[in-house]
Amino acid sequence: MESNRRFTKDRFTVSLSPLTVTRRVGHPYQNRTPQKKKKPRTSFSRLQVCELEKRFHRQKYLASAERAALAKSLKMTDAQVKTWFQNRRTKWRRQTAEEREAERQQANRILVQLQQEAFQKTITQPVAPDPLCLQNSSLYALQNLQPWTENTAKINSGVGLRVD
Repeated sequence: MESNRRFTKDRFTVSLSPLTVTRRVGHPYQNRTPQKKKKPRTSFSRLQVCELEKRFHRQKYLASAERAALAKSLKMTDAQVKTWFQNRRTKWRRQTAEEREAERQQANRILVQLQQEAFQKTITQPVAPDPLCLQNSSLYALQNLQPWTENTAKINSGVGLRVD
């Protein structure tokens, strides 16, 4: 009987049986500091949000005097305006990053599509050789090489000479 009794000490449960098991009961700092009460989420009116958004689109950062004036005009605290702008800048950065990523992915899709189309064209349509490149190439010279004979030597010797 004695070996099956359980004792609770601090945040651990200890068993006195041969197979001792320990498990966590709660957060280690749960009993040390008093629980901080969360402030309820602030709700802004449509007019306040509209004015804040308009100002944000004109100006992403506010000086303390500008922030105080805006807070007074909207019947908000300075801290509320400051927090709203911080949160809005975070949202703006996330949105612009998502837009840039979407644009990058779209550009990659277009590039892959163009590469596939170009590859398909090379498979289905053989490329005609450029006549200028062909005439200047050594392959062209080798293909049109004539065997040397005495007759061609006489013909070729008179080609480049000019007699007056």
